[in-house]
Amino acid sequence: MSELPLTPAPSPDNAPVLSVSELSGAIKRTLEAGFGRVRVRGEISRPNYHASGHLYFTLKDDRAVIDAVCWKLRVASLPLRAEEGLEVIVTGRVSAYPGSSKYQIVVDELELAGEGAILKLLEQRKRALAAEGLFDARRKKPIPYLPEVIGVITSPTGAVIRDILHRLAERFPRRVLLWPVRVQGEGAAAEIAAAIAGFNRLVAGGAVPRPDVLIVARGGGSLEDLWAFNEEIVVRAAAASAIPLISAVGHETDTTLIDFAADLRAPTPTAAAERAVPVRAELATLLATLGARLAGSGERWLRERRGEVAGLARGLPEPKRLLEEAWQRLDERSERLALCLKSFLRDCLGRLAEWASRLPHPRQQLALAGERLEGCAQQLERVAERFVERRAEPFRRLDAERRLRQCAAQRLAEAGLALEAQARLLDSVSHQKVLERGFVVVEAEGRLATRAAAVPPGAALTLTFADGKLAARAEGTRARPGKARDPGSQGSLL
Repeated sequence: MSELPLTPAPSPDNAPVLSVSELSGAIKRTLEAGFGRVRVRGEISRPNYHASGHLYFTLKDDRAVIDAVCWKLRVASLPLRAEEGLEVIVTGRVSAYPGSSKYQIVVDELELAGEGAILKLLEQRKRALAAEGLFDARRKKPIPYLPEVIGVITSPTGAVIRDILHRLAERFPRRVLLWPVRVQGEGAAAEIAAAIAGFNRLVAGGAVPRPDVLIVARGGGSLEDLWAFNEEIVVRAAAASAIPLISAVGHETDTTLIDFAADLRAPTPTAAAERAVPVRAELATLLATLGARLAGSGERWLRERRGEVAGLARGLPEPKRLLEEAWQRLDERSERLALCLKSFLRDCLGRLAEWASRLPHPRQQLALAGERLEGCAQQLERVAERFVERRAEPFRRLDAERRLRQCAAQRLAEAGLALEAQARLLDSVSHQKVLERGFVVVEAEGRLATRAAAVPPGAALTLTFADGKLAARAEGTRARPGKARDPGSQGSLL
């Protein structure tokens, strides 16, 4: 234990007089020197990621509580996020905060306390991501049958990449792009998510080819070793990938959250390579078989067509015979055409002479036109005389029209006054005036409701006010006591 500083003026009982700062500093140095680095297990309570980047929380068990703080530079390297109720083991040093007379643990490392806590956190994260729809089967994309380029995200030094390349070479050699990442430990999740996003940012036809399918792979290991593939950042990157993605993490019994977000889960990295490409030999055999079947069916089709053509050819006459018959018909038609032309010309000349004899002489036509013109002139003179007589008629009718207009104006004024009186009467009996006084028209299920008992509970109501309508729903009915009214009488609008 460090020696406390003494003040020049001792007390009567020889105890030194200390300031508050001196006592707090001495307690802090004593705690830090007496405990050093410790490992403490407990449950996280009230985690607070401060705006400054520091993490403050309380570590507790069933009998005690201790404050904990993790500075900003260490928060970024923590393997997991502090959450309420999470059981963890923290590694750090015991210290004190003189500003509030509290002792605390300055956390350097944070890890889950046991597999039960890990599985609990994993199940909570799985439910939260599933609720967002990241695991929905409708979001999954089909894996291409024969991709040209395959992108692999894994460690460049492990056996996984060698197994994948070996299996691809056996089945169907394809071009492989490796994005090296760490597959466990600090920063592994961020590198895996960045690799998925980086492959998706590649442009088709660019200097670096864009993969047609992605494989995220890792060998087997413990739950802690595979934890990077359970991180939320990796799961979201896999779900957001526009390139079809195959997850191959661990062995057949290992399951991580990326398996649910991927478009296809393979039990092992080798199985992922098998599902990415078909077997070249099997594909070649299938193509050869299909080619042979196609050639055989083509030959059969040609033989059948040749037989049909031969049968049709047997039913056709010889071309020379067809030409001889056509020449004979042409000669007959030529002779008949010459005779018909002569007869047709004679008929046309006869009809022309007949039409010419029916036409009148031009002098006769001129005489008839002169007679029609003289008759038109006489009719025009008579029409002009009647027009002059009619032009004088309006002056005689002017006085009568003036009196008629005066009478019409008087009758219109009387009719307007009568119309205004009828409008005022109609407005006084309008139901709109009643609504403006606070009454409401109630319609239940599209029919006018005059009684509360006629409205069934839960019925849709339409309330008509003076300035518009509102929709409502009946919660129950309650008839007012009193004498029943005649159904035909005017009911109360209330």
